[in-house]
Amino acid sequence: MKRPSWDEYFMEIVEIIKSRSTCLRRQVGALIVKDKRILTSGYNGAPSGCKHCSESGCIRDDLNIPSGERHELCRATHAEQNAIAQAAYSGTSVKDSTLYITAQPCVLCAKLAINAGIEKIIYQGDYPDELAMQLLKEAGVRIVKFSPDELHYR
Repeated sequence: MKRPSWDEYFMEIVEIIKSRSTCLRRQVGALIVKDKRILTSGYNGAPSGCKHCSESGCIRDDLNIPSGERHELCRATHAEQNAIAQAAYSGTSVKDSTLYITAQPCVLCAKLAINAGIEKIIYQGDYPDELAMQLLKEAGVRIVKFSPDELHYR
C-alpha cells in the first residue's frame, strides 16, 4: 500500500474540514501546517455566536452579488480568516507555515496570509480574484495549485 504524500494527506483533511461550513454558496476548508504538524483549521461560516447563513439566508444571493465581489456583504468569515483567527486566539504563530485551502484565496485572505507570515499556499479550486494572486506573488508567497488527479495512492 502506498502512503499519501504530505500534500495529499493535508488536502484530504481540508476536504473534511469544509464539511463543517454553513455557507449556502460554497464550502471551503483551510488548514495551517508547519513542519508537517497541524497548527489550526478553519471553514467558512458566521462568526461565533451569530446565526449561520443556513438559518438566516444568504445576503449575497438576495442582492445578486457575484462570486469574488463585495466580500464585506456576507455573514460568513472565510476559512482562511477563521484558521488565522483561531491561531491568534490560541496564541499560535503561523509564521513560515503552509496554508492548505480547498479554493484559491480571495484578496482579503491573501493580504491576511501575507501579513501573518504564511510562506506557502496550496489550494485546489479556482476563485475569480486575480489581484489576490498578484499580491501573493509580489510578497514572495509560494503558490501551488493542487490537482486531485495527483492522488495516486488510492
